[in-house]
Amino acid sequence: MAAPVLLLLRALRSPVSAASSRFPSLEPVLPPSSCVLSSGWRTPPARTLQLCPALCAGHNKWSKVKHVKGPKDEARGRMFMKFGMMIRIAVKEGGSNPELNLNLAHILEQCRSKNMPKASIDAAIKSAEKAKPASQHMFEARGPGGCLLLVEVLTDNNSRTHQEIKRLLNKNGGMLSDGARHNFQRRGVVVVPGQNITTERALELAIEAGAEDVQETEDEEEKPLLQFLCDVGDLNKVRASLKELGMEVLSAGLEFVARTHAPLDEDHLDAASILIEALNDCPDVVRVWDNIQAHS
Repeated sequence: MAAPVLLLLRALRSPVSAASSRFPSLEPVLPPSSCVLSSGWRTPPARTLQLCPALCAGHNKWSKVKHVKGPKDEARGRMFMKFGMMIRIAVKEGGSNPELNLNLAHILEQCRSKNMPKASIDAAIKSAEKAKPASQHMFEARGPGGCLLLVEVLTDNNSRTHQEIKRLLNKNGGMLSDGARHNFQRRGVVVVPGQNITTERALELAIEAGAEDVQETEDEEEKPLLQFLCDVGDLNKVRASLKELGMEVLSAGLEFVARTHAPLDEDHLDAASILIEALNDCPDVVRVWDNIQAHS
């Protein structure tokens, strides 16, 4: 095997024409012109070849999957886990029948709007029925820039969860703060797309649907959304009215809405974002509400 290899190496050092005459079968296996530098095969070996774009594509594709799609899939999995916890709380409060448990029905609607598989939804309901007893708590906190946070948790170990929430707050510029809950009110919230809807039209829709207020916001892809706020008991009525008015309802449920907002500058906004992300990554945390407003 060594002799043919040596002959091939000698041929590469000699002019291409000589190599072709000694080894007629060599020419077809040379790399395509797109993979060879313009100086040709007579340049020093270190500068002879460059990688083809096709050879690089596999590496680039893997990098994109690893750094972009990976975190998205991980976030999607965390979101489904949080939905499972919300289902567990709703089943604990009102049973596993969505027709008799309106809060559960709204949560299931949110699950479907986020493309949570039906099998996962059914499994979450069944596991909620058989789950070990767990307690639900609301931690009140103050974050960077004086913003207020409500941290809803579901845990089977109150002491462990309390210490973990306290650790995450202290590490990221926050602290437990009694009284923060007074700045929040539980309201019914119906979310619809906000494209091509003026402020005047949004107010008209709110009046026609029986909502008390409407707020403009954005989703994770920066697409405009409208949130129609109403009394807890009017949630179904407002949702049905908006559908009758031709609006696509993306989600409807009960949320804690801030009475007043804390405007944060860019530095405090970044710090608060890091804190909220750390809290959401905690397995016992169901949801985090805040009263943050970006400084204009």
